[in-house]
Amino acid sequence: MSTKDGERCGRPKEVVTNENIKKIHKMILNYRKLQLNEIADTLKISTERVHHLIHEYLGIRKLCAKWLPRELVFDQKQRRVDDSEQCLKMQTQQSAGKVMASVFWDAHGIIFIDL
Repeated sequence: MSTKDGERCGRPKEVVTNENIKKIHKMILNYRKLQLNEIADTLKISTERVHHLIHEYLGIRKLCAKWLPRELVFDQKQRRVDDSEQCLKMQTQQSAGKVMASVFWDAHGIIFIDL
């Protein structure tokens, strides 16, 4: 009895190529609202493989119907810090009573502040 995997029948992983990864990345950058099945139909590969390539090799996830990088870039992080500090300064200028602040922002900055 052997503890090693032997040769298996089935298809080799021939769709996991640098060429396919580059094609998928280019498609997503051109139009971030693409769906997995649209990419799979274009490249003639399965949606499961497209999903695997996007998540494991490109490090991208879908958020609000758009494909976005998994981590924020430095400028985006700094903007969030600056906006949060601005909100804190606004709160400290208020009276000593209790105040509830509602702040809504997006990638471009603060949209709405309600105290």
